[in-house]
Amino acid sequence: MKKHFLYLLLLLIVVTIPMSCNTDFLDTKPLDRISSDATWKDAALSQAFVFNIYSFLGYGGFEEQALASVTDEAMFTHAGRNINNFTEGTEEPGALAWQSDTWTWPVMYRAIRAANVAIENLPTATFDPANRDRLLGEAHFLRAYYFHQLVRFYGGVPLVAKSYGLDEDYNLERSSYEDCVKFIVADLDKAISLLNGKPNTKGRANKLAAMALKARQLAYAASDLHDANKAKGKSSLFNGFQNIQLLAYTTGSQTARWTAARDAAKAVLDEGTGYKLNLTAPVSAAEGRNNYMSIAMGGESGIGDKSAAVDLIFERTHTALFTRESNWPLGGLHYGINNGPNGYNNWAGNTPIQQLVDDYEMMDGSKFSWSNPQHAAAPYVNRDPRFYATVLYDGAPWKPRPSSSAGLDPNNQIQAGTYDGKAGIDTRQSPIENWNGTRTHYYTRKFIDGNPALPDNQSAAQTIPFPFIRYTEMAFILAEASLELGNEAEARTWLNRIRFRSGMPAITDAGPALKTRLQNERRIELVYEEHRYHDGRRWMIGEQLGRPIQAITVTATVKPGKTAHSPYKNDPTVYDYKYTVFNNTENELRVWRDKMYFRPLSRDEMNRNKKLVQNPGYQN
Repeated sequence: MKKHFLYLLLLLIVVTIPMSCNTDFLDTKPLDRISSDATWKDAALSQAFVFNIYSFLGYGGFEEQALASVTDEAMFTHAGRNINNFTEGTEEPGALAWQSDTWTWPVMYRAIRAANVAIENLPTATFDPANRDRLLGEAHFLRAYYFHQLVRFYGGVPLVAKSYGLDEDYNLERSSYEDCVKFIVADLDKAISLLNGKPNTKGRANKLAAMALKARQLAYAASDLHDANKAKGKSSLFNGFQNIQLLAYTTGSQTARWTAARDAAKAVLDEGTGYKLNLTAPVSAAEGRNNYMSIAMGGESGIGDKSAAVDLIFERTHTALFTRESNWPLGGLHYGINNGPNGYNNWAGNTPIQQLVDDYEMMDGSKFSWSNPQHAAAPYVNRDPRFYATVLYDGAPWKPRPSSSAGLDPNNQIQAGTYDGKAGIDTRQSPIENWNGTRTHYYTRKFIDGNPALPDNQSAAQTIPFPFIRYTEMAFILAEASLELGNEAEARTWLNRIRFRSGMPAITDAGPALKTRLQNERRIELVYEEHRYHDGRRWMIGEQLGRPIQAITVTATVKPGKTAHSPYKNDPTVYDYKYTVFNNTENELRVWRDKMYFRPLSRDEMNRNKKLVQNPGYQN
């Protein structure tokens, strides 16, 4: 941490100090001390300090291992990454599963300490008040965001509101979930006030981002997992937990909490416009696919609609600002090579699983079903346009092949099946690379720039921002809160606006069917954006997240009287295709245990702070 901060400060000194015979700058105090008075007298140094707090955002969701791969969205292809400790329900305080630095306990508290230093010092900073207030507002937003990360993984946590010194007692009890929510909301209200009227800069917190994070936090707080009576009613694990206040509200009205979430989301939607959320009828399927792809590209690709960037309220940028020095390119810029097809010399990291594919509706809004012979014969035909912008399936069109494999596939189609007994070049038996193909026979399309002008393996070209918060999420919160409050018409209105933009027809569901439809619509629209993990928990549908992984095999045989294509290309007039769904247990034997609603506090943290209480279901 000090190394990173010193690097930033020294860089700014070189840039901002005139090079002359004046050597006064040599008398400054050591700048590796984050409490240095010099920092808070200089706008550039203060900005560098706050920018370093942003660095704890890491790569956003663009890490090599995605949160999607511990849900029913994806499977992580490469074994031995400690993911199965979690998905098989064997994680314990002394045997933690894979964790990301974007939410793990000790890293978030380092981020919070840095935010506390800024919050303590910026009010008395001597540079211009407007810039000072903007940085202070950002510091409050970031502290709220990092506490939000902790709370949605662990429940109530110790509320550290000051930068502790080396000789102080760090042992603090976990605060109640309710108190944590109040603290986060208060920070965000302060950020809203300080950031009001300040410029909107891509990647930096602004007033709208603070309003939106507040709406999300309030929606989580209103959900069943965080209502003690609902949680106990749905899981016996919580009945025996003596400290349920750490995880849920024990008093107050869930209706009042949903009302607060609704009002907060409406305030955001009243403040902005979002991207094409004012439509009154569905666009064409082609436009719907383009709309969804454009949002995923964040306006940063040479293809799609650049104006779709308006849907991003808060994002992890690809710029040099707020970076972890050279580490960010290894995450964000390599998203394509981490996840793309191995026949393009990519690594097939987080591949969609069959349950996700099956949850995409047919174009007419009906459910896909393997029991329907027409669906089973052509499962990738006439589906929700968002499917084609999210998933690369067998036969899907993709970018031109690298020169090494262009002769094997001049048609640029994903080959994830077996054709007349010969494995496709995007399988684990590929003649291109045979160690890193998909195990589900799908690949990720979303967030990978399909611009054919970019290098085929995406190794040094992709500049797509990660969407921490989108306008569309606010529409979902308003719809969900309205539904919970009995206003089904309002819920349908906002769901249909999202669907119309995607080319999907209006829904007319009511009652429990509308709730199911809303949850699936949110699953499809926000896929791979790190929402499913948390949504499945707050809705208490963990058994869906923990389903065994399903994958598919695709086999093609030449029709009688037809001649096989050489080289192969997908062609239903020449080949008969057979699709077989199976349970994939190569890397994981997924289960669901209710303790997985929250993550364990590590044994190290429990030993370090004797006042901590462990989450239910875990053995200390």
